[in-house]
Amino acid sequence: MDNETKRVVGEGITGKVEMYREDVEALVKYLPWLESKNKKDLSSTYTPREGGEHSLRVPVYDSTLLGFIKAAQKTKFIDRNYVYVYHRKRMNTVEDELKMIKGTQMMEIENLGAVLSKYVILGMSKSVMWNEGVSNGVFYAIVSKMKELIDFWSRQAR
Repeated sequence: MDNETKRVVGEGITGKVEMYREDVEALVKYLPWLESKNKKDLSSTYTPREGGEHSLRVPVYDSTLLGFIKAAQKTKFIDRNYVYVYHRKRMNTVEDELKMIKGTQMMEIENLGAVLSKYVILGMSKSVMWNEGVSNGVFYAIVSKMKELIDFWSRQAR
């Protein structure tokens, strides 16, 4: 356990709020866009004209989506060990993810990071993951829940 993690464990909810507030604020900027694109398919591909049917199609991403992914990658929420949360919470489907997100409390905020991590990390090699995170509403649900938790516990601390 690093020093910051030990400090946060000692401080409980207040420590978690302090630890994650800036990261959540960086992601909340994208909330209106995520809400507007919720349940919509963003996928598009570019196929070179001169290549014909055997050409490699290249996925084209919305610039706001790329901004969101870059912002998410810089947060403390990204964890390559996200699969442990998936096994512990028995999440196999998008419905399982959304149910877990809805029921998350402040002391489990890292679980939201696990779901975010899955989509961000897998999207680096499987291009459809980022689009799925937007179109299935998972990104919107995660950021909304993070904001809800941070806002609620920030008010309680005053």
